[in-house]
Amino acid sequence: MLLDNQDLLKLTQIAIKAALRAGEIIAKEQGNPIMVNSKEGGENLASCVVTKIDLMAQEAILDVLSPSLKEYDLGLLTEESVDDNSRFEKDFFWCIDPLDGTLCFSRNEDGYSTSIALISKSGTPIIGVVFNPRSNCLYHAIKDNGAFKNDLPLIVKDKSLYLTLLYDQSFLKHPNYAKEIENLKTKAIKLGLKEVKLYPLGGAVMNGISTIEFAPAIYYKHPKAALGGGSLWDFAASSVIQSEAGGYNSDYDNNPLDLNRADSTFMNHRGVVYCSSKQLLLE
Repeated sequence: MLLDNQDLLKLTQIAIKAALRAGEIIAKEQGNPIMVNSKEGGENLASCVVTKIDLMAQEAILDVLSPSLKEYDLGLLTEESVDDNSRFEKDFFWCIDPLDGTLCFSRNEDGYSTSIALISKSGTPIIGVVFNPRSNCLYHAIKDNGAFKNDLPLIVKDKSLYLTLLYDQSFLKHPNYAKEIENLKTKAIKLGLKEVKLYPLGGAVMNGISTIEFAPAIYYKHPKAALGGGSLWDFAASSVIQSEAGGYNSDYDNNPLDLNRADSTFMNHRGVVYCSSKQLLLE
């Protein structure tokens, strides 16, 4: 089914409504003790945890989005449900992470959010909506129509005198961690910047978007053989928001992100790079 501009605007508003509704559920539980359960996932802990809040948030999102599945003939991929492969059959599919950064949410740390994207069968992100209930910030974008934060234009501005590296805990365990930090320091000097600032942030969604807000900034995950490296829903919405704000994202070989991977929902096969400017990759 073809989608025109009016369709995309309407679907964006539906996704915003769904994200805000999930955000209300998450916000009510912020700071409260919560039981973290295990689920099947990749090799890292973050991909193997779930709470009742994840499930409640997903249910709230689906209550809002479900009518659009039939009306617009859309597929569906959600983190907390089995992949029904409708993403390979429909021209577009909703890609949902009801609570990205479950671990930091359970620890009452910043970095969690709700993420909803509309992706084409070819893997191109068309709509991105992200809500951060901790900061009460809503981000949204439609491909080729700019990005917005709380309905105001979101545009990359390289104001900082430092190069910020956003990362999650898995980065600290990389065998080349020390060498890569030194390489980034060299890059910063070449760019006329003073130093590298390390900024740990829990969820991949907010890490990606924050490359815009902390510019000049970079966030990346290495390619690896083991399952993990984030999943489709970790990068679907943030990729279109980040690029529409003037940032750049790709796989490790400078190719578009593979956001409808056929053999898995994990992104480990090609890695992920987000940066506030493509110049950061060229230096």
